Amino acid sequence: MLELDCGQEFDAARDADFFETLPSRPGVLLLELGGASTQPYLARTADIRLAAERLLRAPEAAPSKRLNLRHVAARIRYRVTGSKFEQTLTLYQQARAHFPRRYHDLMRLRPPALLKVNLRNDYPRCYVTRRISADEGFYIGPFASRRAAEAFSDGFLDLFKIRRCQIKIRRDPQFPGCIYSEMKMCLAPCFAGCTKQEYDSEVSRVVETLATTGAALTETFEREREAASAALDFERAAIVHKRLEKASAVLRGLPDLARRIEELDAVILERTAEEKTIAAFPVRAGFLMEPMFLRFAELSSQPRSVEAILCKGLAAEVPRFAFASPAQTEGHRSAAEANPGARPQEGQAVGDPAAERRMRYGRRAASAELADHLSLVARWFYAKPREGEIFFRAADWPYRRILRACGRLLAPADASQAGPSRPPPSV
Repeated sequence: MLELDCGQEFDAARDADFFETLPSRPGVLLLELGGASTQPYLARTADIRLAAERLLRAPEAAPSKRLNLRHVAARIRYRVTGSKFEQTLTLYQQARAHFPRRYHDLMRLRPPALLKVNLRNDYPRCYVTRRISADEGFYIGPFASRRAAEAFSDGFLDLFKIRRCQIKIRRDPQFPGCIYSEMKMCLAPCFAGCTKQEYDSEVSRVVETLATTGAALTETFEREREAASAALDFERAAIVHKRLEKASAVLRGLPDLARRIEELDAVILERTAEEKTIAAFPVRAGFLMEPMFLRFAELSSQPRSVEAILCKGLAAEVPRFAFASPAQTEGHRSAAEANPGARPQEGQAVGDPAAERRMRYGRRAASAELADHLSLVARWFYAKPREGEIFFRAADWPYRRILRACGRLLAPADASQAGPSRPPPSV
């Protein structure tokens, strides 16, 4: 937790000395008020000293409508922050600790926009949601907004033929169907236009494409195109090539941050208020973990390398409730994810594609904290302009790229202080 690590008592009789000791830097401040039942005042600010003066200095004219806590303030606690992300995360943690019932309103924090495939339904569909539940659903996100998620979903679902309607499927041959079935854009399970096996196969294609951020679909089209070319069926190869181009254009609209939540592993790098220090904020399975502070001025004289420190910090255990499958830590994903060909667990129907799909992709754990963390990360990632840098984990963490990014983040401030001839700090 990012603590408010500085503080002092407030004495109205010596307010000039009090204000003089406060830093004129961005941060988060907490004013503790007199009285056991009185709630504190919490705020973020671009200037801690100026904010304290506005709240605690004697008003020049009376009466004034401006909030003044001079006569009730007992103590101030604050934290100087070096980036907006550190400031936002500090404010969130402090608000959650002091105002557990209304911190969402104080932070204006909304659940993130996600895409969900409801795998428990006999005929699943893909739609936009802001609720994460332990309902064996498949979730991918977060997106910048609900509108952005819907825009991607509309183009993405055009590549497949799963249903988009919200009706209960009864497989009634007398049912007239919807406009998507008339345009041959849906397999039409509502009037038994397809078998259950055909629909399950199409749902599996949708989920696998989303889980691999499009790689499963594009690789399939590439193989089909190569096979058609090898068979000298150039007309078929041209058709598949157009489908590949269409799919690639749609998938380019998928943001880098939007991926299966259980596989959302990243690290956010930000400058801190300390000199030559970088804060690394790990994101594991969508959860924000404890930050690491890389103090390069101290590390230059220590035998440990920065890469070793990053390896240890990024290998920290992920919360047990983060995954869909039971009790996993670093390097221990579910057996179904690690070995897609593994047999279903006891109680699952062998050969049942719906049951196997839920076992492999379904989410069986949900936490209110997860939605908060995803919202904080999405708010930072989609901000314009965005401070800092982010790196995602693929097969392994890109340590070398992370170290080079630390050098880039530190170089501008050092260059402005020491002149253009000074080289960037060694990492």
